Amino acid sequence: MLAFILRRLLQALIVMVTVAFIAFMLFQYVGDPVAILLGQDATPQQVAEMRAALGLDQPFIVQFWHFLVNAAQGEFGISLRQGAKVSRLIAERFPATLELSLVAAFIALAVGVPMGVYAALRRGTLLSQLFMTLSLLGVSLPTFLIGILLILIFSVTLGWFPSFGRGDVVQLGWWSTGLLTAKGWHHIVLPAVTLAIFQLTLIMRLVRAEMLEVLRTDYIKFARARGLSDRAIHFGHALKNTLVPVMTITGLQLGGLIAFAIITETVFQWPGMGLLFIQAVTFADIPVMAAYLCLIALIFVVINLVVDLLYFVVDPRLRVGGKGGGH
Repeated sequence: MLAFILRRLLQALIVMVTVAFIAFMLFQYVGDPVAILLGQDATPQQVAEMRAALGLDQPFIVQFWHFLVNAAQGEFGISLRQGAKVSRLIAERFPATLELSLVAAFIALAVGVPMGVYAALRRGTLLSQLFMTLSLLGVSLPTFLIGILLILIFSVTLGWFPSFGRGDVVQLGWWSTGLLTAKGWHHIVLPAVTLAIFQLTLIMRLVRAEMLEVLRTDYIKFARARGLSDRAIHFGHALKNTLVPVMTITGLQLGGLIAFAIITETVFQWPGMGLLFIQAVTFADIPVMAAYLCLIALIFVVINLVVDLLYFVVDPRLRVGGKGGGH
């Protein structure tokens, strides 16, 4: 177990250093921060002084080392667009993105798993066929179109939900949350459903496929031969084994929800990291872009590590002979 954890930590470290290098290269090849900060009318002396102040006159490897040290401390410099510390901007926006992603993940799991189980156990029924058709639509339609359609129906036509913003939030220290206010919940419904639909259909189809495969195994046949009820077989044996790979995929999808909330946040003007990143790309705000890239990579690495450990604990086959395996 210890060797497995150390190996995974080493892999995570290599991934983070690689991502940090890519983020660092943004500073080298995407625009000139000195020209952006000083403008085109700066004198050569001012340019030289600013380059020295930013450490851009040092060798490449020294600059990268300083970038790694600062990144490990959560420091990515000053936003070229807003003139504020990037760490503060990320801290302000991260709660909104995390809450949106967690609510979307909850919706995807709470709806997707039962739909997948029903579609597997009641194949051929009208409702099962309807679920499969809806899942195809959910996978096929782009997220921005789903968001626009939901806004058109539930905001413009019916007037049930607001179409933009986060609503009222409560400050808990440096953390802000809209989940403790009625307006916060009112505002999060449409963007969370929009973000959840693709994940929901993916989970539903995965649960259905895994459930059908498990139901064909020998130990399920033995369970039937022993006279166990369908309820005990389906939910006590089949579903339990179905959820092992589903857990893996769902854990990784949570990272995807956080990383790819960009489109949903843009459509609903949700004040999260995705919207901040889009604005940074528009204005070539390199420090914000680099910080976003590193943070998303860290989230993926941490989630992947946790899922690997859970998979290692849940599936005893990975522990046979002291061997740890990944997926």
